[in-house]
Order: sequence, then C-alpha cells, then structure tokens
Amino acid sequence: MKRINDASREIHSTSAAGETSNQGSLRRCAPGSSALNRIGGDTGVEKLSDTDTADLIGLTADIVAAYVQNNPVPVAGLPDLIASVNSALVNVGQPKAVPLPELVPAVNPKKSVFPDYIVSLEDGRKFKSMKRHLGLLGMTPGEYRAKWGLAKDYPMVAPNYAAQRSALAKSIGLGRKAAPVPQKAPTKRKAKA
Repeated sequence: MKRINDASREIHSTSAAGETSNQGSLRRCAPGSSALNRIGGDTGVEKLSDTDTADLIGLTADIVAAYVQNNPVPVAGLPDLIASVNSALVNVGQPKAVPLPELVPAVNPKKSVFPDYIVSLEDGRKFKSMKRHLGLLGMTPGEYRAKWGLAKDYPMVAPNYAAQRSALAKSIGLGRKAAPVPQKAPTKRKAKA
C-alpha cells in the first residue's frame, strides 16, 4: 500500500505541473477509495465491477505515465511495465504466498534404521519404537511416512526390538489359537421314581 501512496504522491506532483486529466482519475482512485478497498481491504478480495476495473485501468495508466516521465523505458518494455503495475494493484492487500521451506531430515532416511534403534528424521534422536515420539510431535506413523516420502513398509519399531517382543509374545502363548476344550459327554439323568 505504501508504494501506491508514493506513486499517488508522485502523480500529484506531476499533475500540479498542469496535467489536469490525471488529477480527476486520482481523486476517483485515491488510496482509501472504494475501488482500492474492494481490491484489498480487510475483508479480502471481492469480485471487481466494471467501474472498479475502469478505476484500476485509470490508476495503472496514471502510475505508468508518471514512471515513464521520470525514467527511460524502452517501447518494448511498456507492456511488461503495465502488466506489472496492474497486477500489483489487483493484489494490494492480499497475503503473499510464502513458499514452504524445503524439508531437510536430521539424518539420511536410508541410514535411519539400525538393528537396535531407529533414528527420527525430525530431530535425529534414537528410539526403539517411534510411535510414542510421533505422538508427542502430533503425527501418526502414516503422516510421518508421507511427510518424509518413506515407503509404506518403513518400520516404526527397531528390528531387534520387534523380534524380542515377538519371541516374548510367543513364549507366553499369544498368537496361537486356544486348544479346544474337550467337552464332557452328557450324562443321562436318572428317572425319578
């Protein structure tokens, strides 16, 4: 918005030198006017009407004219300058798209799985099981795999720890079907005498 105010001041100063046609359009499109408020006010971007579009075209022309008067611009560069100024005016007040920073893992994903532990790609810490650590980070194993581009079969438990837990479970009988309980043969009731 500051650039528009500066450009408006520059146009006002050149308009005072005798260009009355620019003054009229400046009053119509001055910062704070309805056209600029509709473009980038606090409420966001609304669809522009025909009069707003005409106001933007007039404001664009005024800014470009003031710039060209004070700066040498090749004829071939005018369309780019006009497009640049117009897009800047249309995007006034809109939040700028912030590019997401590129994710850099703490360790190489190919070297993060060891027999006795798994290294977290988030912070480089070693864990036997990642599930609780991921819960503290607010992630599920699926989200973690998706974030770092890991395969669906990427382990969340260290291989030796998984084997140890499996052996323990088998030793206490988990994972097997229970042996069928032999049913007693039904006994016959004695008849009442």
